[in-house]
Amino acid sequence: MEDTAVAVKSQTDAIEREYDEDEDRESVALFDFRMAAFTLAGKDYAIDIMNVKEIVKASRFTYVPNTVPFVLGVYNLRGEIIPIIDLRKFFNIEVPKRKDDQIENLLIITIEDHVFGVVVDKIEGIVGIQKSSIQPPHPLFGDINIKFIYGIVEARDRLYVLLDIARIFNQKAGDEAAAFEAPQEPLAQDDAQKEADSNPAAANPDHVDERSGGIEEEEASAPQEPAAAPKAEDPDKKFIIEGLKEFSKFYVDEVNDSWFENRFTEWKESRGASAQLASAADADEFLKTFWSSNSGTFWTKEYADAVFGILPDNAARQIFVWNPGCGKGQESFCLACVLKRRYPESKIRIYAHETDLLNIANAPLITVPESEANGWLAPYLQKSVTGEYTFTQEIKDIIMFEYHDIKNANALPMTDIIFARDVLSLIPPEGQKSILVDFEEKLKGNGILFLGENEGVGSGMNWGEKTQGSLTYYNKQ
Repeated sequence: MEDTAVAVKSQTDAIEREYDEDEDRESVALFDFRMAAFTLAGKDYAIDIMNVKEIVKASRFTYVPNTVPFVLGVYNLRGEIIPIIDLRKFFNIEVPKRKDDQIENLLIITIEDHVFGVVVDKIEGIVGIQKSSIQPPHPLFGDINIKFIYGIVEARDRLYVLLDIARIFNQKAGDEAAAFEAPQEPLAQDDAQKEADSNPAAANPDHVDERSGGIEEEEASAPQEPAAAPKAEDPDKKFIIEGLKEFSKFYVDEVNDSWFENRFTEWKESRGASAQLASAADADEFLKTFWSSNSGTFWTKEYADAVFGILPDNAARQIFVWNPGCGKGQESFCLACVLKRRYPESKIRIYAHETDLLNIANAPLITVPESEANGWLAPYLQKSVTGEYTFTQEIKDIIMFEYHDIKNANALPMTDIIFARDVLSLIPPEGQKSILVDFEEKLKGNGILFLGENEGVGSGMNWGEKTQGSLTYYNKQ
């Protein structure tokens, strides 16, 4: 396969040189943007060439159990194991049933330090254009969600849908991600107050900006009583609330207002006159104390034991768990190990959901650092032929990683445990109540709900709150 990859890479270079010669012959002006062009279901698409590492043809991908349908498996690209994603299935484009040895056209994509393969129908080559010729996206130009489209461009008598790879894989885009939005400088306090006076929606913390990934339009238009946001008489408080929403898609309201009030006091004392959030880095710094213990890492033994101690007796033959916002998978795997220890005779199924496609694609391939491998996780690990520690197949089979937005209805079975740490605060207030109602409907009578350590269920909900040690959990009243 390596020879094939090298040959195709050379072929790609030749195609690019050929296009360059054509461009010279046609006396085309300077090109400041190049894109890799390809087809899906007979329609023309493209992505920024800066995200393309190489082009290869490959087959016989290694199947990975419990992954979403658009993940075909993994592939060994010159010693690097990468996930293979079928872009056609991701966009719900009908794909003929493939054979195991079928040769596929792959774009090897890089997003930050991640590498993965994307399957497309046909790769057309490299096309040079002027960036100024890119038009804003329009839903008429593609069968895919407009939020995944960077723009539309006409080149060589063809109309290309330029995909936003950073948005598709839910990564933070660079400065160019706002190419079609006018840049906005941070408002000085006096100017911002004038703006708030002339535009009440801009000063309203409950106002949902559709560009920030708010709830679906149908849901937003439904008559709902919005959750009450904390009073924000202090102008700095208003701007911080808006800054958290703008930079981090974090919504301040009654599910987290207790933490916010304390954090705001600390922040203002330490920052003084520069208390407002001027950048995403400021927002990240402000939220440092919000995230729950062991968030984004493998759990410590102390935390695993604390969760173990809360889990109720359950003699059911099958135990269902919902883990929305599973991140890169550390939480789901640690939870699986704790549940296996607590309910050794039961069949356990964890539905691990996440809206970050790259995280979901890579989660089943997670490895455990050697520093963690000799601790409480040791009974659930095995050493691979490459010397890396991975979870045993028994643990892997417990978890079903799925690309899923918590705001959309789903067909989950009735669950025994919902583990949704630090999720509610990333959902607009209009959607939080409906999600808590969804939790209540899907949780069994003896089930328990975990939220983030700095989150609560708010008012008007039929939940009982209990605390054991350092952990708080909820059950149905």
